[in-house]
Amino acid sequence: MRTLSDTISRLAALRLAPGHMSDDPGRLSALTDFGSNPGALQARTYIPEKFDAGAALVVVLHGCTQTAGGYDTGSGWSEVADRHGFALLFPEQQRQNNPNLCFNWFSPEDSRRGSGEALSIRQMIAAMAVRHRIDPTRIFVTGLSAGGAMTAVMLATYPELFAGGAIIAGVPYGCARTIPAAFDLMRGHGVPPEAKLAALVRGASDHAGPWPTLSIWHGSADATVHPSNAGAIAAQWRALHDVEADPSRIERRDDYVRRTWSDAKGRDVIEEYSIAGMGHGTPLDTAGEDGCGRSGAYMLETGISSTHRICQFWSLTGDAVERAHEIETPPAKRALVPSIASLQASSSPRSHEERVTVRLTVVTGVRKVIEDALRAAGLMR
Repeated sequence: MRTLSDTISRLAALRLAPGHMSDDPGRLSALTDFGSNPGALQARTYIPEKFDAGAALVVVLHGCTQTAGGYDTGSGWSEVADRHGFALLFPEQQRQNNPNLCFNWFSPEDSRRGSGEALSIRQMIAAMAVRHRIDPTRIFVTGLSAGGAMTAVMLATYPELFAGGAIIAGVPYGCARTIPAAFDLMRGHGVPPEAKLAALVRGASDHAGPWPTLSIWHGSADATVHPSNAGAIAAQWRALHDVEADPSRIERRDDYVRRTWSDAKGRDVIEEYSIAGMGHGTPLDTAGEDGCGRSGAYMLETGISSTHRICQFWSLTGDAVERAHEIETPPAKRALVPSIASLQASSSPRSHEERVTVRLTVVTGVRKVIEDALRAAGLMR
C-alpha cells in the first residue's frame, strides 16, 4: 500500500518549477463566443499570414502550470505554422478549475463525450472550423503531460473529428477515474490488458472507424510519467488499427528509438519515439535546420524537434495537394463539424460550484493532510 510520505512526495513532484511560464499570450489571440463552454476553459489561436481557406488545424494542449502562450513559445508551434500555413488552437486551463492549470483528464465529468472540458474543446474546434473554413479532414491534436492525457481523451471521445494525434509524456485513455488510480497509472501500474485498452476507446463513442493516426513521444528517463505508458498507448491503438503487435520498422539511433506500425495498405498509422536519457517534457531542436521553440522547464533541448517531426508524420510539411492526398481517411467518413448552436444545445454552462469533480470527505488527521497535498498538486479542487 502506498505510504503517506510516498503520496505527498509524488504530489510535490507533479508541481512544475514556479514562474517558468508567464501569463503573456505571446503571438496568440483570444477566441471568444465559441459555445456554452461547460468546462470553463479559455481559448487562444494563431492564424499565420500565409493562410488559405481549406487549411489544416492543429489543437495544442499545454501541461500543468503552463499557459497557452508559454507552451507555444517553448514548443515553437506558431513558428512551424508560419512555415506551412496551418491554423492553431490552444485551449487553456483556468485556475478556478485546477490550481496548477492541469487539464482534468482523470475526471469522469471532463473526460467523456458531450461533457466538461472535452466538450469545451470540441466547441472551440467547431468555432475555428466555421470562422476560418478549416478542412474537416485535416484536424489534429497534440499535448504534453496532462495535455497529452487530454489529447488521449479527445482522440477517444471524438475520434471522427481527428485525422491524427500526438501524445507527449502522456497516458492511455480511460485507465484512471480517481486520484489514486491516476497516480498508479503515472507510475506504470494498473494498466489493463491490451484488449481492455482498446475497448475503453471503443466505448467512448459510437465511432467504428477509420481511426486517427497517432504519434507517441516519451523520454526514457521520465520520472514523472513512467515510460511504460508509451507502450500502453501504442497497445491501445494497435488494436484499433488492427496492426500486429510487433512494429513494422524499428529505427535505432544514439539519441532515440523510433518504432512504426503500418496498416494493410502500408501507411504508417502509429509511431513511437523513445528519446534516450530524456526526462519529463517536450523534446526540442532549437538550433537545427528545422529548429523551433525555446528550451526551458519541461521544454527539453534534445536535438530532435518533436513539433517538426509530428508535422511530418501528419503530412503538414508538404504542399496542400500532396497533404490532402497522403491523408487517406475518406472525407465522407469524417463527421462534418457541427454548428456552434447544436453544440450549445447539448450542454448548459457550468458554474464554478458545479465544476467540483473530485471530492473527498473532509476529515481531520492523516486524510486531511492528503487532501491538502492533492489540492497543492492541482489534482483536487
